[in-house]
Amino acid sequence: MRSPPPRSALGSAAILDPRPGAPALRLSRAFLPTLKETPAEAQIVSHRLMLRAGLIRQTAAGIYAWLPAGLRVLNNVARIVREEQDRAGAQEILMPTIQPAELWQRSGRYDDYGKEMLRIRDRHEREMLFGPTNEEMVTDIFGQFAKSYRDLPRNLYHIQWKFRDEVRPRFGVMRGREFLMKDAYSFDLTQQGAQHSYRQMFVAYLRTFARMGLKAIPMQADTGPIGGNLSHEFIILAETGESQVFLHRALLAFDALRDTPDTDADLSHITDFWTQHYAATDEKHDEAAWNAIPEEDRVSARGIEVGHIFYFGTKYSAAMGMTVAGPDGTPVHPEMGSYGIGVSRLVGAIIEASHDEAGIIWPESVAPFRVGLLNLKVGDATTDSLCADLYERLRANGVEVLYDDREERAGVKFADADLIGLPWQVIVGPKGAAGGMVELKRRKGGERHELDRDSVLERLIG
Repeated sequence: MRSPPPRSALGSAAILDPRPGAPALRLSRAFLPTLKETPAEAQIVSHRLMLRAGLIRQTAAGIYAWLPAGLRVLNNVARIVREEQDRAGAQEILMPTIQPAELWQRSGRYDDYGKEMLRIRDRHEREMLFGPTNEEMVTDIFGQFAKSYRDLPRNLYHIQWKFRDEVRPRFGVMRGREFLMKDAYSFDLTQQGAQHSYRQMFVAYLRTFARMGLKAIPMQADTGPIGGNLSHEFIILAETGESQVFLHRALLAFDALRDTPDTDADLSHITDFWTQHYAATDEKHDEAAWNAIPEEDRVSARGIEVGHIFYFGTKYSAAMGMTVAGPDGTPVHPEMGSYGIGVSRLVGAIIEASHDEAGIIWPESVAPFRVGLLNLKVGDATTDSLCADLYERLRANGVEVLYDDREERAGVKFADADLIGLPWQVIVGPKGAAGGMVELKRRKGGERHELDRDSVLERLIG
């Protein structure tokens, strides 16, 4: 006879079910340390909920360990970013986190970057740094390969942990010192080609955020320490956003997943739509232009930056001495752009945009598990049998399941399920199980349906 799961199971080591099928986890064996109380240091919603839902734990100021459920979300976000970068023609590489200072001295940014850069020396007293960004390194790497205009265009990206020594790290993963970042870098022969690459990334970013259930608004932005003369921030709207934003209502109706742009004309049509409608942050807000918009079309809201793209011409290729032979043999400095997405920051931003008083509401595309299966009476033969059948059949059909098989009160299970925020809850109690019925709850909206076993499987698998 199987012994019941321990009451202290939330602190146990995580064990994924090793049998074939979609990833599944029994909550009685999970390392998912949820908290009833909000830690005092958590000032914003995402920080509070990530700690309470057992997604992260702080190890030092602005530095976090990602626990199993949080890591699953982080990996899902990174997967979507990768797929859209690949779709746009970028190629993935991986550059080292530790960079030689000499590269940054060549570009002139080593002394300019300031105290955010973590500078170190190796055992041979060589100056090194923990890279906050990679313009210099990627230019050096690609410059060793590209010798002719025939080697262009190229777009290289990587997803890598960064470190910036923020003077006051706060807000959890939204403004930490260590963070996971996607950086892409384009190389083109001409300004026209570089602007085409910029438009490709512009549209790729719209698609990336839309696939995560986010409405991202590109807004003209300052170029900051990256430099250049063309830049857009991608801002998602959230009541708890860090900055005030102003935009034309028409931008909210844009469907980034509807069309697949194939030509430069298609890309231009999409980017022109955005540039022809007003969108600005506090720093770029133009009161006169804003007042010229009909009042019913003005939207003022709070926003969170989740991505930033730059076109900066030959700033780095010239500084790093990178040239290719043009069609007539004349040396040419390639035109460049860089494109960043805060992958770990996105996890916090999604929560800021999608939560309620009970907890997180994950979009299906990034949720750590798609379904939470709640057994309301562990030890009851009929309830256990129905849960076991649902668990195996969902897994076998590719549905990721978190099975709450703990010996806990129903109220505890309901509260944890809402806190963790999986898109669907399948609730199995002894009364319903006796008649072969379960309750299906959608986390977003909270609607509930009583269904038989086959119907709930059809809903979740179909």
